[in-house]
Amino acid sequence: MTAIDQTLLESVERIARDAGSAIMEIYGREFSVEEKEDKSPLTEADAAAHKLIVSRLRELTPELPILSEEDTSAFAGPDDNGRYWLVDPLDGTKEFIKRNGEFTVNIALVE
Repeated sequence: MTAIDQTLLESVERIARDAGSAIMEIYGREFSVEEKEDKSPLTEADAAAHKLIVSRLRELTPELPILSEEDTSAFAGPDDNGRYWLVDPLDGTKEFIKRNGEFTVNIALVE
């Protein structure tokens, strides 16, 4: 197990909180829902959180690849050390649509 870089952890926490704020802004109003190829739902909130998280992770750690549920085709595999970001910008989209409050932002550094 590697030691946790506190500065990195704090930066990623800020990204997750900002994505959560973007999601909650959309949660409080009417929003559009589309269907992905696998028939699962995709909302404006999924797309907004994905865009924010990916952009900010690229600024923070440009050397690390990102595997996001909302754009798996952009992932070419982990770096030479086996590391990558694993992101589900809005985990619980169906619950988000139901407005039951049971959804999260997930960002993990896989090593």
